[in-house]
Amino acid sequence: MKTNFPLVFLLWGAGLGAAAQYAKVSVVFDSLPELYPEAGAALGLAVSLVGAVGLVLGVVAGILVARAGFRRTLLLALWGGAVLSSLQALVPPFAAFLALRLLEGVSHLALVVALPTFIAQLSAPAHRGLTLTLWGTFFGVAFALVAALGQPLVARYGVPALFLAHAAYMASFALVLSRVLKPLGQAVPEALPGFGALMAQHVAIYCSPNLSAPAFGWLFYTFCFVAVLTVLPPYLPEAARFWVMAAMPLLSIFSSMTLGVALLRFMPAVRVTILGFLLAVLTMVWLWAVPAAPLACLALALALGLIQGSGFASVPELNQSADAQAQANGAMAQMGNLGNTLGTPVMVAALAWAGYAALPLLIGAMLLAGAGVHLWLAYRRARHSFSSDR
Repeated sequence: MKTNFPLVFLLWGAGLGAAAQYAKVSVVFDSLPELYPEAGAALGLAVSLVGAVGLVLGVVAGILVARAGFRRTLLLALWGGAVLSSLQALVPPFAAFLALRLLEGVSHLALVVALPTFIAQLSAPAHRGLTLTLWGTFFGVAFALVAALGQPLVARYGVPALFLAHAAYMASFALVLSRVLKPLGQAVPEALPGFGALMAQHVAIYCSPNLSAPAFGWLFYTFCFVAVLTVLPPYLPEAARFWVMAAMPLLSIFSSMTLGVALLRFMPAVRVTILGFLLAVLTMVWLWAVPAAPLACLALALALGLIQGSGFASVPELNQSADAQAQANGAMAQMGNLGNTLGTPVMVAALAWAGYAALPLLIGAMLLAGAGVHLWLAYRRARHSFSSDR
C-alpha cells in the first residue's frame, strides 16, 4: 500500500477548518461584545458549546459515523459547517447564535472522528506516524493562522467577515473532497441502535484496553496543556512572558513533527506517548525547583509535543479496522473535551488554595497518571495476548 500524500494533506487542510470552528471565536473573543453587548458573561458559551457536544456525544459519534459512512459524514459536516458560519455572519439574535454554535459542535465532532480515520486508512503503515502526527498539529496550526490572518480581517471588516471567510474555506474543501475522496468501506444499512445499545457500546469501548488507551492518554494531555497555557503567564517574568507563551505552542508542534516522527519510526506510538509524559514530569520537577523558569516551560512544550502526535498515531496501531478507529477517535474527542473543560477550573482552584506550588504538583501528578494509565492498559493488552496464545 502506498500513502496518498496529496489526499492526506487535503484532509489535514479540512481539519484546519474544523479547528477554526473554535479559533474563529476564541481568537477574536474580545471583539464579540461589539456584536452582542447585552450578552455579558454568557459570551463564554459561544466557545464552550462547541466542545460540549463532543463531551456528551464523542463516543456515540464514533459509532454513528461508522454506520452512516465516513465519506458522507465528512462532506455533510463540511457543508454544514459552511452553512452555519454563513448564518453566524448574519449576526442573528444571541440565543440563535448560541443555537448555531451548538449545531456547529455536531459538525466539528463529525469531522474530528472522520478525518483522522480517513488519514490512517490512506497511509501506509510505515507512514502513519508521520501522517497522524501531522494531523495532531491541526489545532495549533489553525489557531496560529486565525490569529495571523483573522485578526487583521476582523480589524478591517468586522467579525462577520471572519465567519464568512470560514464558511468559504469549509465549502471549498467540501467541493474538492467530493470530487477526489472515495468511500471508506460501506455504510451499515441496519437501523441505528437504541439508547440502551449505545450506552452498552459506550461502556464496551472504555473497557477495551485497545479502544480506550488513546482516549485516556488524551484526557491527561489536554488537562495539562490547556491548564498550563492558561494559568502560567502571571508567574512568568514580565520580560519573558510574551515570547515564552508564543513559543510554547510552536515548540510543541516542532517537537511533534521532528523528534516525535523520528521516534515513531522505531518505537511503538504508545511508548512514545509514555516517554513524553515522563519527560514532562521531569520539567515539573524543574519548575518546582526553579519557579516559572522560562527554559523549563519551553522544555515542557517540547515534551508535550511527543504526546501530541503519538496520541493520534496510537489509534491505528492498537485498532486495525476503520470502524474501530472511528470509535477510538470518538473516545479521544470525548476525553479531549473533558480534559479541556476540567483542566483550567481545577488548576485555578488549586492555585487559589496553595499558590504557585500547586502548578508543578498537580500537573506533575496528572502527567504521571497519563503515563500510568498507558502502562496499565499495555499490561492488560499483554495479559490478554498471553492468555490467547496459550
